Amino acid sequence: MTRLTAPPSPPPSPPLPSPTASTSTSTSLVPSSSLPLSNAKRSKRSFIEWVPLATHPVFASLRDSHPGLEFNPGSGGGRLVAWDAVVSRLYLWDPSIRGIHSLSVRLQDSQDGSEPWDLVSVEAAVPSETMVPSVQITHEVHQISVNRDGSALLIAGSDKLTVISIFDKTSTNGETVICKALPIATQILLGQDKGIRVLQASWHPSSRAHFGLLTSDAVFRLFDLSSNLERPEQEFYLQQVPSGRGLSAVSLCPVAFSYGGHYLWDTFSIFFLFSDGSIYILCPVVPFGSLYTQKRIKEIYDDVRSFESEASNTNAIRPSRLALSWLEETFPEMLSEVLDVHGLSLCRACAYAPLDASLVLQGPLCKISHDQGADDLKGRAVSFLCTSAGKDSILITAFNTSLLYIQALADEIHPQWATDAGPRLSLDANHKIKGVAMICESSPQNTDGPGKTPPLIELAVVDLELPDLDQKQQGAVLSLFPDPVVGERFYCVHSGGADAVTLNFLPSSDVDVELTSTKPPSVQPVFKIGNKGLYGFATIADSFGGSHIIGVTHKYECIVIEMKRWKETVTLNWGEIGEAGSVDMTSEVMTGVSKDLLAGPKPVVFNSTGSLKTMNPESIEGRSTLHHYMKIFRENYVEYAHKVSIEVKERTRHQKSLIEEQNKRVNAVKKLLETVETKEDRIQERIECACSSHDDLERRLNKLRSLPLVHKKPLSKAEKDFRGQLDRFVGVELDALHSAIEALSARMKRYNSSHASSVSPRRTALKSRTHASEAQVSLLKSSLGKLSSINEGNTQKLKLLEQHFASLEM
Repeated sequence: MTRLTAPPSPPPSPPLPSPTASTSTSTSLVPSSSLPLSNAKRSKRSFIEWVPLATHPVFASLRDSHPGLEFNPGSGGGRLVAWDAVVSRLYLWDPSIRGIHSLSVRLQDSQDGSEPWDLVSVEAAVPSETMVPSVQITHEVHQISVNRDGSALLIAGSDKLTVISIFDKTSTNGETVICKALPIATQILLGQDKGIRVLQASWHPSSRAHFGLLTSDAVFRLFDLSSNLERPEQEFYLQQVPSGRGLSAVSLCPVAFSYGGHYLWDTFSIFFLFSDGSIYILCPVVPFGSLYTQKRIKEIYDDVRSFESEASNTNAIRPSRLALSWLEETFPEMLSEVLDVHGLSLCRACAYAPLDASLVLQGPLCKISHDQGADDLKGRAVSFLCTSAGKDSILITAFNTSLLYIQALADEIHPQWATDAGPRLSLDANHKIKGVAMICESSPQNTDGPGKTPPLIELAVVDLELPDLDQKQQGAVLSLFPDPVVGERFYCVHSGGADAVTLNFLPSSDVDVELTSTKPPSVQPVFKIGNKGLYGFATIADSFGGSHIIGVTHKYECIVIEMKRWKETVTLNWGEIGEAGSVDMTSEVMTGVSKDLLAGPKPVVFNSTGSLKTMNPESIEGRSTLHHYMKIFRENYVEYAHKVSIEVKERTRHQKSLIEEQNKRVNAVKKLLETVETKEDRIQERIECACSSHDDLERRLNKLRSLPLVHKKPLSKAEKDFRGQLDRFVGVELDALHSAIEALSARMKRYNSSHASSVSPRRTALKSRTHASEAQVSLLKSSLGKLSSINEGNTQKLKLLEQHFASLEM
């Protein structure tokens, strides 16, 4: 084991822009003319403007809303920022509104390629979205994290948990949305420091709905948010034994946990760190309903089968049978392809637990070290990280004395069960398992058989030498983050800034290098910000093989640092922090060739005593010495040529597979384009036909709108009564008038004819008759005039009625 001291910190970086300057700069990035004022129907996308992430207006608004805020470094530890790689969004907790800012981020090629580091710029969209939970969050927030598909955010405090559904928006007001939020495990976490405290809460990497919760009562709970928010799906009561450092079982308590990697049983393993620095393993643990590739499950299954066939000891066969039984019951579909997603055969984990066996808390893991004082751990463990690099599982433990203990698993992980006690099962109405609870006790070290506990290889101890920090506060701010691109690199965030640690030796990968001659890890300060700590820290990967670091200081100033892909860390060149607040670092671009090949053949060390010059090559001793050195030369160069040949073959095969895959994609795209081109004409014809039909329908609709019936209204009650009277008048009185007029006309004709033909001999009589006849005639004329006027009036009324009825019938 090698003990390292962190190199001296680089000179202080230029100060970040003041809040006033940043505000003026950020407001200029969003001119008022670009904001929607009058035309509300325009698309929201047309108003989005991309600006450098470090100068986003949200950071200026945070500084303005918290001018005198004293940030507590122990409250966040750099975990109040979360990165969602699925939709490229950055989430930032805002304590003033008790909500979260959601920033859409993109990685854009720089337009100016004059400098070697101007390759990729991190930009964010303006305006950004602000998510306010529907349930008010009153507790102090220590961490926010997003699940694997970016649909939920977990907000964790010291004694409270809340989950926010990102896509379940109850209301929207401009750029502020109200998202559905629900508290979790309120029956376990009572709050207000009344009972159980939250030690760590993390989403499970193999499920979108499961997260693990480690609490101060030494219980690890696995919740399924898709089924129950109050009761955990699985509970594991951790009961360990003291590790022999003079600590009692009461003083020992779990501190943190980390999920395993992707190699064999590491997929189903969970590592636990206790306060004395001891590490334990719980295997196998799988969320019910989670998906795993069929290839990985078959690989684990075949590995257990091969060991069972080779084992001759009964004690070694029993754990293998338990492991096989667990795999067959948990993944019954592993031998059949029933679920295919994007060309991958997946297996869904079923709810299963052995009725007569509980998991064993494997550990504490013993250590293999060349340093006799390696077991003398000083301080209290505060943070833990498990990362994978090739076939190696690297375990990093941080202590409150600013020490980092870097270890690696020396062997594979295997599941272990204790058959003396079974679990407690919870069944549903169909008698299927819906919950499991078990007591997991630690057992003595088992070094034989498939259930053996793997030892640890001590790689290095790194002393960060953090100055002038209180140990209690210092322990709270030490946080570990993996690098998304380089597996050998991780970051340590503390109250003074952040450091990058790169491992230069891996036990399983560098098999030709002895442990005693390994090169120590490289430690480089990334940035130094004083002693206030970081508010948020996130690492993101781009499509160019590089990674970026996003840091938010206690003054809500954003720093963006670009980290190139390299395995062996070089000296970081600090750039200036300009208006964008970003720090650029340069390094040589990795060629991808192994450093052993680049170094060339191993040098041959000659004898420096000078006896070779005086030695006769014809002598027996000279010939033997010459033969010896020729053999050494041949072995070294033949070995080097063999390595080169293997490297070239592997790279050729890899490049060939990549080219074939790219050709397949190109051919598929070409076929799609041809299909689109053939269908384009028909689609155009259908569009024209649809347009003409639309025009015809529009014309017909306009004609129909001009018809009288369109404006027809129903008759009122008075109009209906008047119409009934008119009907009676037409049917009765009008016929009587017509008959009276006809009778009078006939009588008039008869009277005129009789008056013209009659002659009276006596004048007096004639005068009297004539006088009487004239009176009658005048009376008849007046009656006839009245009847004529009545007739004309009735005729006019009849015409009006006929017109009215004709209009109603139309």
